[in-house]
Amino acid sequence: MTKLSLVAILAVSAAFAGGDIAPVEPVIEAPVVEAAACNANTTISGKAVAYYYTDDSVDFFDNKSSSLGLAATLDVTHNFTENISANFSAVGFTNAISDNYMDAQKSGAYFNVANITATFADTTAVLGRQLINSPMFGGYDWLLAPAAFEAYTLVNNSISNVTLVGTYVTKMRGNNSGSDFAKLSDDNYALGAVYGADALSASVWYYNIDDADYTQVYVDAGYNFGMFNVAAQYVATDYDLGQDSDAYGIKVGATLAGFDLTAAYNDASDRAAAFVSNNGLYTAQWNSAASLDDIGSSWKVAAATEFAGVSAEVSYADYDVAGEEFDVILGYGVTKCISLDAIYANTKYTETEDATQQLEFVATYKF
Repeated sequence: MTKLSLVAILAVSAAFAGGDIAPVEPVIEAPVVEAAACNANTTISGKAVAYYYTDDSVDFFDNKSSSLGLAATLDVTHNFTENISANFSAVGFTNAISDNYMDAQKSGAYFNVANITATFADTTAVLGRQLINSPMFGGYDWLLAPAAFEAYTLVNNSISNVTLVGTYVTKMRGNNSGSDFAKLSDDNYALGAVYGADALSASVWYYNIDDADYTQVYVDAGYNFGMFNVAAQYVATDYDLGQDSDAYGIKVGATLAGFDLTAAYNDASDRAAAFVSNNGLYTAQWNSAASLDDIGSSWKVAAATEFAGVSAEVSYADYDVAGEEFDVILGYGVTKCISLDAIYANTKYTETEDATQQLEFVATYKF
């Protein structure tokens, strides 16, 4: 796939699992290279990943329904001054099973991140290849590398507890889509304001996505009462052609006896709420994008805890159109640098078809 539009990238992501919930990984401080004066401001870190995927579309562990990808990511940051730095993230990968290639080819390499970052007073500019994260536009870390973008981004923190974001995107490398960055047509940008102080959080976003012919307004707010927390969201999508979409959601969470419990509900009317790679609706699952329900409601319940060093989350969601999904996600930190993750998902992609079961195993070494 040498060139993918946003619509095509959506189709690829929906067809081959999701990964909206990323396992928690240990934070490792990057070593500082001090071999010479010119390198004193360079930091180097990275990770190696082995990712195995299999499902029962043929049989579990059969090569025709399995993939095994191996990847190494090297992150380099060089500070020219206190305010200006160059950032690079190079990814090299290979596949051990020939029937199903991760990242669309047997082996390859690419720069997932390559940008100049400059900070002046309360404003930071990021120019070049970068990772973007917002409720309905962004990338997530799944399989060998997260989705990335070529963009021009400004972030401002002049107002206390408020972060203002503006990004203009020209190219995108979708998750699991290969090494090429696809050029996007016309104007594609996002504007956001995020507020967070004490127990209250809120955000508002505006998206103009000419490549997929829509504009969108996203609003959410949440409050943490201590014993429990509540949140709400609203998404209005204005399509250039056909009906528009209105979607809203509510979520309630609480911590009881060492378990983090959540219950969420989403409702969409007239048409699906658009998104680019990242789907921020509360009832989204590992494989299922809640916003793909054209008309109807969805709900989700989840419980998460940690025992003997193993983090675990169990969740179930039911959708009017997109079927239902049950997930079990486990994570274990062997050391500060080594982590193991396992995912089981049982997914009905429509109400009428049989469920697909899948297993994913991930081993990560960070250096």
